[in-house]
Amino acid sequence: MIQKISIENFMTLLPDAVVLDVRSPIEFTHAHIPGAYNLPLFEDEERKIVGTTYKQNSREAAIKTGLDFFGPKMKVLVERTEAITNSISKKENEKATILLHCARGGMRSAAVAWLLDLYGFKVISLTGGYKAYRNWVLRQFNLNYPFKILSGNTGSKKTVLLQQISGKENVIDLEALANHKGSAFGSIGMPPQPSQEMFENLLAKHLLEKSVNNNPIWLEDESQRIGRAMIPHGIWNQMRTAKVYFLDFDFEIRLENILDEYGSLPKEALKESIEKIAKRLGGLETKTALQYLEEGDIRNCFNILLKYYDKQYRKGLEKREQLTDHMQVITIEELIH
Repeated sequence: MIQKISIENFMTLLPDAVVLDVRSPIEFTHAHIPGAYNLPLFEDEERKIVGTTYKQNSREAAIKTGLDFFGPKMKVLVERTEAITNSISKKENEKATILLHCARGGMRSAAVAWLLDLYGFKVISLTGGYKAYRNWVLRQFNLNYPFKILSGNTGSKKTVLLQQISGKENVIDLEALANHKGSAFGSIGMPPQPSQEMFENLLAKHLLEKSVNNNPIWLEDESQRIGRAMIPHGIWNQMRTAKVYFLDFDFEIRLENILDEYGSLPKEALKESIEKIAKRLGGLETKTALQYLEEGDIRNCFNILLKYYDKQYRKGLEKREQLTDHMQVITIEELIH
């Protein structure tokens, strides 16, 4: 028997179940529940045909057209589900619980749920489908979180230090979720960024996981925009009022850190990134930085860029101090221990 559950109950079952998203590949690729598997009832073109039939003819005609696509692939859908569940089952011959959804909890999920239930899988369907999940995601950004913000000028290795304490402290690496290091150079060597919707889904997942024990959650001090990804307003506003822990590193140490991280990157990619900030950097500084880069003098090139980013970071910090009553300078030893 197919059980239908609310999004709240769905989320409690999520860690121990297999999530099957029966939407089309293009819907899934745009954004999905993190960890879900795509088991499309219709391919992209098939979905388009069914939708057109519904609009131009009738619901009944669309269902018949859908059945033309559904019938021949029933066996394939069952076998794909078996392959997925067998690859992650903890016990031999044990069938995992399947959490299944489509876009709005309509005919697509009902059809696949019927098929899998008929075959013998334990199937639970999400009432309201992916839309219900998205509404849940957006609600998470209006909750209150005990954030701690790790701040420091560019080159302070904030991301590395947060990774070091992640074993004993709650840490959410926003840059890892966004696939971007947060500057004009942040996309170099990184995978493609997720869609805004997918970034939000990932963030909501991590907020849920890190909020279980109600201990502080460490975040790196970021601009609201990380590449193309925008930190949701509810989270951003909390970040701007949370207590700030500032790592105070000497300029030369930070310059060495930047050289280690970016110095071996392709010259053309560095040039393009410098040109992105040319207006803010200024004509003379841009020309000089590019000249140093062309000559292979990466240190002097980055010296100019680091001074620019220090100025930008200071401006952001001054805006934050208008909202925050306290800021604490912290050493690496204090952070790690």
